[in-house]
Amino acid sequence: MPLDVLCVGHASFDLVFGVPHHPAADEKIVADRLLACGGGPAANAAITVARLGLKAGFAGYLGTDLYGERHLDELIEAGVDSRSVVRGTSPTPLSAVLVKPDGQRALVNYKGDTRPLPPQAFLPPATPARCILFDGHEPGLSEPVLGWRRAQGGITVLDAGSLHAGTEWLMFRVDHLVASEKFAAQWLGKDEPEQALAALAERSPCVVITLGERGLIWRRGTESGRLPAFPVEAVDTTGAGDVFHGAYAAGLAAGLDWPELLRHASAAGALCCTGLGARPAIPSRAEVERLLAAR
Repeated sequence: MPLDVLCVGHASFDLVFGVPHHPAADEKIVADRLLACGGGPAANAAITVARLGLKAGFAGYLGTDLYGERHLDELIEAGVDSRSVVRGTSPTPLSAVLVKPDGQRALVNYKGDTRPLPPQAFLPPATPARCILFDGHEPGLSEPVLGWRRAQGGITVLDAGSLHAGTEWLMFRVDHLVASEKFAAQWLGKDEPEQALAALAERSPCVVITLGERGLIWRRGTESGRLPAFPVEAVDTTGAGDVFHGAYAAGLAAGLDWPELLRHASAAGALCCTGLGARPAIPSRAEVERLLAAR
């Protein structure tokens, strides 16, 4: 059976602390909640695809340390194909996330001497993938994965969370550019999402810009539109974008029509905000369908 979605990019391990407020200089505070789980845009997207009932694979790096072992176990338990995971003695990236009661967060990431993987590190899956989702954090893998895609087929998507070398190289080489408002502002040089959408669409066949609680805007060929966000009570916004992108790629792989695809991805991203930590709050297909039916 082919993979529905191969997710290429970053995996980390997250320590999520629920705090009453973000600490000031020299202030000590006490967390009232703690969660330890895998994270990272591409890895979270792979788990999302699996929870939505599709076949996912992950290509990226995990160390042979405790955090890497824990994270690999999570991927395997979720049913994610891990044959393209590269292991090594450099540390698994670690993130400390401070989450306030209103769901807003602050994040510190540690990578140590871990560096992006070289092109020759790509371990092709045993089967083709209907869709390939990049997060840009493994730029060395991008070219060989695109070459594999040309031989195997499949739709390509970029999760463009911020502008850096990896996302900049991929942004006009993929079929679907799905960008955050932050990325759009960085690329355009000013915070004008509608203007950024028009400019990006001149060079990309399909562009979506996510606007958080304000929903999203999109342009596909000569068509364009806007979709409001699903209103939810936010507990933690960590990973909402990762889940949106995973559900978006899953929708492409499943052949959903355009309006339905956007609604499914938006519903999944919104539901992720209703629990502490990205990984435990990733919704199932049934949860997404219930939210869609209620709206």
